[in-house]
Amino acid sequence: MSDLVTGDAVVLGLRPARLPSRGLAILLDLAVYVTGYVLISVGLTMATASLDDAAQAAVAVASFLLFLVGVPIAVETLSHGRSLGKLACGLRVVRDDGGPIRFRHALVRGALGVVELILTFGSIACIASLASARGRRLGDVFAGTLVVRERVPGTRVMPVPPPPPWLAGRFTGLDLSAVPDGLWLAIRQYLTRMNQLDPQVGAAMAVRLADDLVARTGAPPPAGVPAAAFLMAVVHERQSRDAARAFRPSAVGPGSGFAPAPVPVPVVAPVPYVAPAPAAPAAPAEAPRAGGFAPPA
Repeated sequence: MSDLVTGDAVVLGLRPARLPSRGLAILLDLAVYVTGYVLISVGLTMATASLDDAAQAAVAVASFLLFLVGVPIAVETLSHGRSLGKLACGLRVVRDDGGPIRFRHALVRGALGVVELILTFGSIACIASLASARGRRLGDVFAGTLVVRERVPGTRVMPVPPPPPWLAGRFTGLDLSAVPDGLWLAIRQYLTRMNQLDPQVGAAMAVRLADDLVARTGAPPPAGVPAAAFLMAVVHERQSRDAARAFRPSAVGPGSGFAPAPVPVPVVAPVPYVAPAPAAPAAPAEAPRAGGFAPPA
């Protein structure tokens, strides 16, 4: 079992995919891509029959790179690591820290996949996957990715505990660009298991992780803030930045051809003035009744 952490700072009990399931997913993907490549090649051959041999060779190379390299990269980028074959086999490509892959990860995987999967008929990929402890091929090693199984019954999601309220918004200006994914993984796994550790061991781990984080950010450690609370606040700050980046509305520029819709201004009807009714005369106050409690002197 491999405990991976997603970009939402939760631990997922997912298992790395092994060679049989990965091989089946790759065969399904290749069947789809090769079928599309053959159909397009036949159409291009008929369309370029009047061209010379050099032009026909250039079109053939371009179609090969487009369908067997460009299309897999685009599919993995847009689907966040779930191609048709991986979707059928319940697999997914994620980063080493468990987050979704981006274009650069898919580009490295696709470029090395031409050598591993197509030119050598998958022999290099099989050897690398069998030699790896987590079943990774060379494309995964160089891209920093991992193929995991999504269909695991009984998965328990353990969220990272929230930071103390008095630390909310205190680290908005902290530079987190130099923090590696491995350190984020260690911090998140510690935070989800801090209550299961011995207090002394957990405190020592928190101090060590906080020191590593401070060394990466270049900012001095805050005075009077416990190490565990500092880690919670920084992870929460990274979550907020990732969410703001993911849900940020697309900017509309002057040359984009789109204009923002005008905001309707509500019209409020005037309220007629109504004179207040004359107040009724106050009733004479009654004499207080005798009770069991005496007012204070």
